[in-house]
Amino acid sequence: MTQNPTTQTWFITGSSRGFGRALAVAALEAGDRVAATARRPEQLDDLVATYGDRIRPLQLDVTDAVQARAALDTARDRFGSVDVIVNNAGYANVSPIETTDDADFRTQFETNFWGVYNVSKAAIPVLRAQGGGLVIQFSSVGGRVGGSPGIASYQAAKFAIDGFSRVLRVETAPFGVKVLVVEPSGFATDWAGSSMEVRDVPEQYESTVGAMNKRMRQTTSGPAGDPVRAAEILVTVAKRANIPDHLPLGVTATEMSVAHDRRLLSDDLAWSAVSRSADFGEPYPAEFPVDAV
Repeated sequence: MTQNPTTQTWFITGSSRGFGRALAVAALEAGDRVAATARRPEQLDDLVATYGDRIRPLQLDVTDAVQARAALDTARDRFGSVDVIVNNAGYANVSPIETTDDADFRTQFETNFWGVYNVSKAAIPVLRAQGGGLVIQFSSVGGRVGGSPGIASYQAAKFAIDGFSRVLRVETAPFGVKVLVVEPSGFATDWAGSSMEVRDVPEQYESTVGAMNKRMRQTTSGPAGDPVRAAEILVTVAKRANIPDHLPLGVTATEMSVAHDRRLLSDDLAWSAVSRSADFGEPYPAEFPVDAV
């Protein structure tokens, strides 16, 4: 196969709908090639009919590490390289921590974190051997800011993805690998639709978990984010030499991230003398900030 040097090969998890499907289409529209994975790859038949041999549907359950390695090997063998790895597959169920079923919490975490771990780990030798590439990890604005009641498993996994990706970025940088953590706010996908199960919300959690559920699922206008625009943005970012480590997507994600970072910086500066005083050789005791009531 003759390849345009600017053409990229994408490996996208969760390609059957939502962000994954939008990204697959945006990459194909840009002239790229896509290994599109899904639990049911036949859901991608319409894209094969439109884009032909530039898309290769692959069956993948991201919680299966062996299957992840096999899918990446198949993509590399089919297209000759895998330039952009997108860990997009994920879902959330709603319930308070106190009443969450432990098995459900673990099952969500298996997909939302361990799926990212499995695919990322399988991708490292492929990217190292070819001299580089880009790994795009889908987190959420909650993975930076946190505190969204009712989705503790999902949000804990997103924080874990960020920590994991920071280490992955440092370890693989000498191989020419870049890592981008994407942090969307609400987008018009099926994330809060049929993909999400809402467990019984006890009355005492109605003001927190119940209110959050209503904001996510019962708004008249729906989420503000356009997944098509987001996908086109990410395809453009993937072709740049310089990319950010983290990319909030959407107005809410941008405003929440900036406000959160400013709060953290303000706290760090206010408590810096106290924090430093814990080390040998530093002035001790330090003066604490004013304890306003």
